[in-house]
Amino acid sequence: MQEERWHRQGCLAGKGLALSPGFYPVSVKKKFLVNGITRGKMFVKKFKEDFYDVIQGNRCLLLVNFDIDAICACKILQHLFKNDNMLYTVVPVQGISNVVQSYQDNCNDVKYVVMINCGGIIDIVGHLEPPEDMTFFVIDSHRPLDLCNIYSESQIRILHSQGSGEDIPEYDEVFRDSSEDESDEDSDGESRQAKRRRLNEEDMLRKRERREWEEKRDTILFNYSQYSHYGKSSAVLMFEMAWRMSKDSLDMVWWAIVGSTEQAILNKVEPQVSVLEAGNLQGQVSRLSHRQGVDAERQQQSAVKIIYDKDLQLALYRHWTVESSLRHSMTTAVALRLWSIRGEQRLRELLAEMGLPLAQSKQRFSSMDLNLRLEFREMVEKLAAKYHVEDIIGASFTLQFGYKFKYCASDLVYAMLALLESSGKDRSPHHCFLDAMDCLSRMKKDTLERGIEKAKVMLASVFKTAQGILEMKKVMNAGSFLYVIIPEGTVDGRLFAHPHTLLMLAQFVLRAYVGSSKRKGAAAAPLVASANYEQEEETCLLVGIPPICEDQPRSLFGKAFEQAAKNINAALDADYFDTTIIRLKTQDRSNFFDALATLLT
Repeated sequence: MQEERWHRQGCLAGKGLALSPGFYPVSVKKKFLVNGITRGKMFVKKFKEDFYDVIQGNRCLLLVNFDIDAICACKILQHLFKNDNMLYTVVPVQGISNVVQSYQDNCNDVKYVVMINCGGIIDIVGHLEPPEDMTFFVIDSHRPLDLCNIYSESQIRILHSQGSGEDIPEYDEVFRDSSEDESDEDSDGESRQAKRRRLNEEDMLRKRERREWEEKRDTILFNYSQYSHYGKSSAVLMFEMAWRMSKDSLDMVWWAIVGSTEQAILNKVEPQVSVLEAGNLQGQVSRLSHRQGVDAERQQQSAVKIIYDKDLQLALYRHWTVESSLRHSMTTAVALRLWSIRGEQRLRELLAEMGLPLAQSKQRFSSMDLNLRLEFREMVEKLAAKYHVEDIIGASFTLQFGYKFKYCASDLVYAMLALLESSGKDRSPHHCFLDAMDCLSRMKKDTLERGIEKAKVMLASVFKTAQGILEMKKVMNAGSFLYVIIPEGTVDGRLFAHPHTLLMLAQFVLRAYVGSSKRKGAAAAPLVASANYEQEEETCLLVGIPPICEDQPRSLFGKAFEQAAKNINAALDADYFDTTIIRLKTQDRSNFFDALATLLT
């Protein structure tokens, strides 16, 4: 199966490339030729009537991507399914080939397949070749969506948020009647004299119009698909459906909050979108708390309570030491330049000026003096402007259950990420997926605590590796982009063979580099990070991220990666649902970076 996934890429353009008639391969062009059928966008707007009521009472197959938002969305659906006594099968999937195999293994006696964050960007019918009576419901935050899914007759139905603002091409702009092609093909058997008679002025005009339409179509497709980005959280979409069905709860809104928080932490959506979404979710929390008779002044400790309040954007600080949290949170580490000796001095100065004894800062936050704990946020706020760490002042959601269960949404995101990406010889990816899902259960506190401990190791490894890269000046400038290669043989090297961890490292390194660089235009440079993936197969993992100056986190690396690989005739494994994440033969990496630099110049 591994060998089947390595393939030669088709001709796809990247930034600054001129469009050509060969912009899309023949196999792709044929997808946009139909037999005179006009179709509308297959978006499901009425989630209850056109999705939930349709599948209710039937056994469903849930294919769920390995990301936090997908897991949270799945958890909400599971809760609804259990309440309605529905039969379902949950299968975690890590890539496109995994989707194909999982579908083939589990499609018997199933008429409805729900794909969460894993089906929107691929031609589902083309990849899975399902029977005509099989229906797929797609809940996917990846963008852009595949046009064959959008304009499916009825087999593919996409759950889509209202007013998403996506510029989706019209059907007639990208699909055309194939009867003309068939007539041209039939003419191959004609005699030369008959062909000459057909080449009259009308035929020439028709062919010219078709060429012009194809060129325009290629331009439209390129403009639509050139950037990879993310849409609304799938977990939030599922919560909104539960709300409209009057089946929502505080647990469900909490899962939606965690899914939305993952998008914010990993910079999948612009900050203002995260703020607006948090405001909407706060309104839902207030409504549900009031409905369930939750009173802040008379709260029973056995009940669930979600609080939205001003908080410090410091990673895991309630479960770590203050010093470690300040050191390993990207915002403070970059602002104070903690990878340098001068940065260490500034951290000591900050702690001293806060009036926080060094001994206290090295203790677990929960073990600190009570007065210091209560005053900690105010201490930081007073000095935030002086030390240029204003960004750590914000607001967050906190879940409280009983006396000891108190976690903010980002705690769960970091814990789930750490568990999700801790697969190895002693732990399969499937078990890691279940561990991450267990973090959402209030009854599985031990799993959540284990995830938090792993998250500490993960964040410390990200900082330590970034520190080494910056100290050794390993961020290379390729002109149109930056790149960094994680050294082989490091203790933490295996950790970065996972996409999310490598993504976090790339974002840390880019922000630190831009913050400390004197080079003009550094903020406008995207970055590619690479780490060894499989030592035996001699493959490496690559992740591309957009420049930090971009208001919208859209990346052009998906198309650029494909074109660069084609230009050097390199085998590329683009199996991930995020097209900015790929695998490559390690021996091709150097030539690949050269080709990418030429392409983006």
